[in-house]
Amino acid sequence: MDVPYRQIRAAYTEETVTVYQAYDPAVADRAVAAQRFVPPFKRERMTWVKPSFHWMMYRSGWAAKPGQTRVLAIQVSRDGFEWALAHSCPSHPGPSEDQRTWATRLRESPVRIQWDPERDARLHPLPYRSIQIGLSGEAVDRYVDEWIVSIADITAAVGAIRAGAAAPPAERPYPLPSGLAGVIGASPDAGRAGRR
Repeated sequence: MDVPYRQIRAAYTEETVTVYQAYDPAVADRAVAAQRFVPPFKRERMTWVKPSFHWMMYRSGWAAKPGQTRVLAIQVSRDGFEWALAHSCPSHPGPSEDQRTWATRLRESPVRIQWDPERDARLHPLPYRSIQIGLSGEAVDRYVDEWIVSIADITAAVGAIRAGAAAPPAERPYPLPSGLAGVIGASPDAGRAGRR
């Protein structure tokens, strides 16, 4: 099956979307206990969330990289997730986008979008992209105070998945509301599986 070049694939329900982050135990333990991010989590820093499990595994080295030894699965409201997309700017201008217009948009947007090669189960790059969503300013406050439904430490499951003893989370194309594909630079057919 061909996959659109830039498509959000995620585990989601009618109300929530699962995103992943990896932290050290000091941040992870307190977040799981409080079911929200609390200090030493720093709101003033950009925080990146990833709907792709395998991209999170690539980024954290299967929870082995310093400062990323605990993997969290965070369920956020779909309303919040889509607010982030609607208020975002790609990290790089599009091929036909005016550089000055893009730079202004980037400066004013509380959310940054980046598309990086998706990864397979062995973390090799695939020929299509996975979205990373960087939250700053107002978006971080909304994420911490409004969007989070639950936070689970899945580090033990990560080890089982890497060993082949468990299956990774099932991800499927996320149905983008009208207009959002253009905002985030997704492929026109990104709301469904199909040809690029």
